[in-house]
Amino acid sequence: MIEIFIDFLMHMDQHLDLIIRTYGIWTYAILFFIIFCETGLVVTPFLPGDSLLFAAGSFAAMGSLDILKLAVFLGVAAIMGDTVNYWIGYVAGPKVFTKEKSRFLNKQHLERTNRFYKRYGGKTIIIARFIPIIRTFAPFVAGIGCMDYNRFLSFNIIGGSAWIAFFVLGGYFFGNLPFARDHFSLVILTIVIISILPGAIEFLRQEYQSFHL
Repeated sequence: MIEIFIDFLMHMDQHLDLIIRTYGIWTYAILFFIIFCETGLVVTPFLPGDSLLFAAGSFAAMGSLDILKLAVFLGVAAIMGDTVNYWIGYVAGPKVFTKEKSRFLNKQHLERTNRFYKRYGGKTIIIARFIPIIRTFAPFVAGIGCMDYNRFLSFNIIGGSAWIAFFVLGGYFFGNLPFARDHFSLVILTIVIISILPGAIEFLRQEYQSFHL
């Protein structure tokens, strides 16, 4: 499964092209489902987010997908995903922190997101959109903390819209440049590395502080 995931990630243009040619208009539903799960289900932080949005935007530039439909569908998926994640955390989340081990959740990711949330407050919902893993856990932790829903929703809409616009339009305007077309796998890998870099730096900083306490 890991090999399949890596192959899909590194050859996303080929696989997305196959999906579009095979499923046509249903491609929007498939992309909707992936983005919804990546943001809405706390057990699926491994699904592609930033890179998939960029790739979809590049296919929209080629005319394979409609940019407006793509932005609307994926924007709704991102906002709905965070909303569902919030309510899951609100209803069932507190029990997670009382268990040392969970079959489905990585407690370290939860605790790291909780520290991130305490540091940045409600703005975490916006900032976390651009940080894999924390993006998936942030609304869950907001629900656990019983953050006012109307306040959460405003951050959710702003963050979700900005995230979709940034990566989809990035792919739309830059994904078909000659260098990007010829080195698409390298571009996707660069996006993945840049996306996880802030989280990795924060993790190393926390580990360094813990080591010197």
